[in-house]
Amino acid sequence: MLFQAPQEKEKLDPRVKRTRNLIFRAFGELLAEKGFQAITVQDIAYRAEINRATFYAHFPDKYALLQYSIRRAFEEELQQRTLSACHYSEENLRALIVTVCDFVTQSGHHCKAAGGQFDALVEGQVRAQVQELMQFWLKQRSMPPDEADIASTAAAWAIYGLAQHWARSKPQPPLDAYVQRISPLVRSLLMASTLSD
Repeated sequence: MLFQAPQEKEKLDPRVKRTRNLIFRAFGELLAEKGFQAITVQDIAYRAEINRATFYAHFPDKYALLQYSIRRAFEEELQQRTLSACHYSEENLRALIVTVCDFVTQSGHHCKAAGGQFDALVEGQVRAQVQELMQFWLKQRSMPPDEADIASTAAAWAIYGLAQHWARSKPQPPLDAYVQRISPLVRSLLMASTLSD
């Protein structure tokens, strides 16, 4: 989970971290070059300078690696914007929406010939992390767990769907204006009366 206390996070041996980073980097390069469907585990292992058995010790297949890669990339995006350690505010909500819009747009550009399967994995990983972050915010506000679950689920679906809508719009409206326009809708899904400062 993204929002665990430091002592609860998985402790990885430095060699495991190094190997995963090699695999992750090789996979990213190959995605940009030839697209997901054309990549084989052998391609990844060769580029990472490891053997296939080492790859399989870390990931059962390239689909699990893709899922891990998407989650890791979005986690890094959230951490760079310090959203994973913050509290709820209008400004942080808008920053989260901007982050999702940017990530949805970039993910389409970084994967050559990205298909429906890739899009579905991006959607699943991003929505799950957005929901986790909003549950974290709502927990800080002492919202009952069942209400927080429903509110964060609805808002996560809305944010991702609206980010896709923006990314596919022709002509594309300015992002700041779009986020300003949709923020009240998302805020209402998070039960604004509970979150008011």
